[in-house]
Amino acid sequence: MPRPVLIVSDHTGLTAENIARALLTHFRGQTFRYLRRPFTADVEAARSVVAEVEALVAGGERPLIFTTVTFPEVLTELQRAPAQVLDLLTENVRRLEAELDEPAQLTAGGHHDMQDSEAYLSRMEALDFALATDDGVGDRQYDHSDVILVGVSRAGKTPTSLFLALQHGIRASNYPLAEDDFESEELPRPLEKYRPKLFGLTIDPRRLHEIRTQRRPNSRYASIEQCEYEVRRAERLFGRMGIPLKETTSASVEEIAAGVLQLLRRSGRMG
Repeated sequence: MPRPVLIVSDHTGLTAENIARALLTHFRGQTFRYLRRPFTADVEAARSVVAEVEALVAGGERPLIFTTVTFPEVLTELQRAPAQVLDLLTENVRRLEAELDEPAQLTAGGHHDMQDSEAYLSRMEALDFALATDDGVGDRQYDHSDVILVGVSRAGKTPTSLFLALQHGIRASNYPLAEDDFESEELPRPLEKYRPKLFGLTIDPRRLHEIRTQRRPNSRYASIEQCEYEVRRAERLFGRMGIPLKETTSASVEEIAAGVLQLLRRSGRMG
């Protein structure tokens, strides 16, 4: 049975969850289920979390708690829970105070503030761009793309585009290769002018078959034969055109995005 992991924060909890997942991914013999408890910003909210933990323990489970709670009284209440509590903030802040010789000014969700408004607006603009050029739509905008992800349907293009926009402010378009595109030995016409911007995604045909079957069961689109054909032809196209390629079968969106960012840095399109 997956072990419960409570993500407790006085703000959105995104930072705590990212750190928790990064740490727990190294324990491959375990499975986890993540329970998000954002905006736990007062003692009453913390007591509610403690009561939830007590109920889980009474049911035979021992949760983990990852927290970035800022307020000492809320953290003290959380530490009453019969669970392993991992305070991700306090000890590191103390070490930084000593190193920087300056007391920290702790505020709930301080790392999510709008001090860097230019970077925030850039990410929102990139997100709008990714949505406007998703799935081959808006190809007239490709002049403004930082990168164009190319691959068969359901290879991971859209989530990677959105991640690049939200996390890095990258204008990522994506183009789905369809059966018509495989009839030619050349790049699809909308992509011809943009070869330096192309980044290919590929996937194991069996995994693709599973994903497509969930979407359209018993269809030709989801058949293993069609999946094998499309992946084989796409990889042949990438190889022939010298398009950099990332295998997405078991890669997280973060890993896929890292490959794209590396390409952009090498090409000088990103600092």
